[in-house]
Amino acid sequence: MDVIFDPNRQASPAAGAPAGGADLIKDGDQRTFMQDVVEASRQTPILVDFWATWCGPCKTLTPTIEKVVRAAGGRVKLVKIDIDKNRALVQQLTQLGLPLQSVPTVAAFWQGQIADLFQGALPEGEIKRFVEGLLKLAGGQMPAADLLAEAKAAAEEGDHQGALQLYGALVQEDPENAEAFAGVARSLMELGQEEQALQVLENLPPKITDHAAIASIRSALELASEGRRARAQLAEFEARLAADPNDHAARIDLAVALNAAGDRAAAADALLDAIKRDRTWNEEAARKQLLKFFEAWGFADPATVAGRRKLSSLLFR
Repeated sequence: MDVIFDPNRQASPAAGAPAGGADLIKDGDQRTFMQDVVEASRQTPILVDFWATWCGPCKTLTPTIEKVVRAAGGRVKLVKIDIDKNRALVQQLTQLGLPLQSVPTVAAFWQGQIADLFQGALPEGEIKRFVEGLLKLAGGQMPAADLLAEAKAAAEEGDHQGALQLYGALVQEDPENAEAFAGVARSLMELGQEEQALQVLENLPPKITDHAAIASIRSALELASEGRRARAQLAEFEARLAADPNDHAARIDLAVALNAAGDRAAAADALLDAIKRDRTWNEEAARKQLLKFFEAWGFADPATVAGRRKLSSLLFR
């Protein structure tokens, strides 16, 4: 049965994500600053956006900060301060060392203290990293990180349909998350939907096309296709090697077939044997194929770790 990827299906709530989004963003002033920022930051990290009506970059920055804060699902809040309407507060904070001579300035408060700040209209990605750093300081993380962990756990348990929906939800929440797109494609591949997986990779946001997670699933899909062809000829490759142990092309094809059959260790060993016999054959084809395996398996996979160690022994002995 075909499995259809539905990125709009609701995922289960991420672990630890607070319910509701009330009171995430508010306008503050010098009368409420202690309550809205200093005291509130003892429970939840608070961003303070110092802005002005005449400030061009503020018009770009503020909506972006609001978007990131909403994505944080209540784990961080935003208070906006118009510096022209709150000159006494600005003067007091300036005396305490907060650089408010120019706007926009965004200060992060945690436990009643300024934890970090930035000035200028940063792009969304940098604001996300700023908020992630603040949440890490407070012992938390963005809901997207929880969702990613949940999706990875489902995949590791073999629940590829569940992983697909979780990764799909993450793509909707964070449309430039390379690991989420790679997870969608890998889940589709595991569910036998390789054409859909390839379509996902063909329509990636430009910023993430060269990400390591994307390169890994591309290699995995290529190997799956090559492996099906090679697996049908497994007996032929073995017979060719029995007749001529130095048939390096047959040994590489055998490795691809073994990988397709799920025997990663044997696949790596076949290529390592080819490298040992003639490292430079066909412009180091065996070594390049082995590196392609490593990329597809992932650098933390036991077969990759063992294979890299053996390859290093061969190359640097």
